[in-house]
This record gives sequence, structure tokens and C-alpha cells, in this order.
Amino acid sequence: MALRPDEFYDHAITVADSEHRLPLARMTGWDISPFEPDGLRVAPLRPPVLPEPPRHGEDPSDCDACRDRDEGIWLNDRWRLVRIAGVGVPLVLMLHPRDHYDMADLPDELAAELGLLSTRIVRHMQALPHISRAHVYRIGDGGAHLHVWFFARPEGQAQLYGSWLVVWDDLLPEYPAAVAEADAELVADALVTSHGGYRSRTPEPAA
Repeated sequence: MALRPDEFYDHAITVADSEHRLPLARMTGWDISPFEPDGLRVAPLRPPVLPEPPRHGEDPSDCDACRDRDEGIWLNDRWRLVRIAGVGVPLVLMLHPRDHYDMADLPDELAAELGLLSTRIVRHMQALPHISRAHVYRIGDGGAHLHVWFFARPEGQAQLYGSWLVVWDDLLPEYPAAVAEADAELVADALVTSHGGYRSRTPEPAA
């Protein structure tokens, strides 16, 4: 059984300083870190807050993803894919079920299709010129409606490897929108060929 919230907090602060600041993560010493360890410090670890605040869209009637169920660069009857604008890496796409599901309550049929779609989206993104990898993320703390992120890592940028990519994305200047839009269209066209569905040219949401 997992530790209770108070037990987890008490356990964590055993290695913290007098201000409840934990030591720097080992990741900050990696050569792909966007930050130099000198001068960095960890924010104080705050005690648990219970009950947790609701995520956006816990009530489907207030869910933006449900309201936008017909928008995206690619759609089928069950899923939609959107391009996220205003990012720093070459391409960020987000996949949503068109109906209101989170990961844990996704029906088996949609869960199986999510696996196929994720694989095909990654395959098509990595087929783009000058893209080395497509990273896949599902977080789920901000919104109750399932959303899966796909981040394209630019070729040759070894410092953008791995788990720091989303932080680098936030630091980099905005990637040229016309280039990203053209690449997103290539991915969407390839997805129509590999998975079916259809193309849409409705506006993409900002980051």
C-alpha cells in the first residue's frame, strides 16, 4: 500500500534542509540539462493539500476538449489530432478522444486504437526531414479529458535528448509557424493513409 499523503511528505522532508528544500536532482547534472547547477535551488516542498483541487473538465459540461471535439488537423469518429501553436521545438501534436474519457476509463476498443494511433503518429513524425525522434507524453494532472502529447526533437540537437525536451521547448524561441503547419499537414495526410479518418483545416489551439 502506498504511503498516506502525510507519510509521503514526512518521508520526503527527511532529506530536505531547514526550509524544506530538497537536494538538486541528479538530472540537473546531466549534460542535456538546460540549467547549470551553480545557483539553482529547489523550491520548498509544500505539505499535501487534501482534497486535491479538481482538474479542468472534471465536469464534461465545462470541458474545452469536449467543446472542440470537431476541431483538429486529423479526425475520425473516435479521435482528433491537433497541432499546438507557439512552441519552440519543430512540432508538437496532441491527440484527444472526441468523447469525454480519461486514460483509466478508456474503453478497451479505444485503448487498443490509442496504441495503434500513437505508433503511427510517431512513425509519421519521425519520417519528417530533420526530425530525429518523436517523444510521447501523457500527464493528466491538468485536464480530466485524455490528451496525449507528441513532441518532435530536431535532428542533431543532442542537448535536447530525453526528458528535458519539454523544458527546452519552453525556453526556445517560437518555431516558424509556417514550417510547423506544413509538417503537421504531412503527418495528418500520412495518418489518413495509414489509419483512415479525414483531414480538417480548423484552427489549432495556442500552447
